[in-house]
Amino acid sequence: MKTAANPPVNVELAGTEREINRRLGSDFAELIKARLTLLVLLTTAVGFYLGSAGPINYGALFHAVFGTALAAAGAAALNQWWERRLDALMQRTKTRPIPAGRMLPRNALIVGSLLAIAGVSYLAIVCNWLSAAFAAATILIYIFAYTPLKRISTANTLVGAIPGALPPMIGWAAASGRLDPGAWSLFAILFFWQMPHFFAIAWMYREDYARADFQMVSRDDETGTRSASQSVFFCIVLLLISGIPAFLGVVNSSYVFVELILNALFIIVAMRFLRTQLVADARKLFLASIVYLPLLLLALVLTKA
Repeated sequence: MKTAANPPVNVELAGTEREINRRLGSDFAELIKARLTLLVLLTTAVGFYLGSAGPINYGALFHAVFGTALAAAGAAALNQWWERRLDALMQRTKTRPIPAGRMLPRNALIVGSLLAIAGVSYLAIVCNWLSAAFAAATILIYIFAYTPLKRISTANTLVGAIPGALPPMIGWAAASGRLDPGAWSLFAILFFWQMPHFFAIAWMYREDYARADFQMVSRDDETGTRSASQSVFFCIVLLLISGIPAFLGVVNSSYVFVELILNALFIIVAMRFLRTQLVADARKLFLASIVYLPLLLLALVLTKA
């Protein structure tokens, strides 16, 4: 009878262990902002590809992406450690591992610090010092400039766009050991793309941001006019900026046709948000930004000169 009774207990324990492992894996993915980190890796890889003069060295590409992944994951973890008390005030972030009590703050600090140091060190040793320097700058600006500035000034969006635009430069530097004008054109595209992307998020979650006393553009924007009009403005600027890689000879002329179509559609969605100022249309702008960037990056890759 004891033998017959043992299997259910073992199965139950195994099921509990699997659930714990899934929870730990989910919490770790949330701590390092896995989806955001994947976007960072994509832009790093594109920067490496476009910055490579000859045939792609896939081993070097892996090293650049891996080192950047460690650095980006570390920055995300440190950001959540820093903002743990503020995250607890907002509906969209209160279930994160630290504010929800599933992870100790000191553990997040240790994990984030180790990942950040490992990422920068890996790039310095395996790739080159220039890519490591830009990875370090990404972490420092994100943690010590953007994060505290969110409660001080609406300029936090502009400052926060800097580390978000640096990954393709890390990839370019890792591939070529220098920064050509083409690398800066990729930086500009990522920088200006983030503006309508962030303004849409800020309007969608303006009440949440207000609870944490974040100084977002949407904070005193009762109607949404300011958020929407600035979204349209930066979409128009992005239209102009996105054509620079073709002007510099990074890509061929066929890229311009795709770039114009993508940006025209992006502007149309932003103008709809301006016309209605509805949360639903802000969400559509946010989703449009998520679709726009990978398609533009794909166009850059496929039309490389």
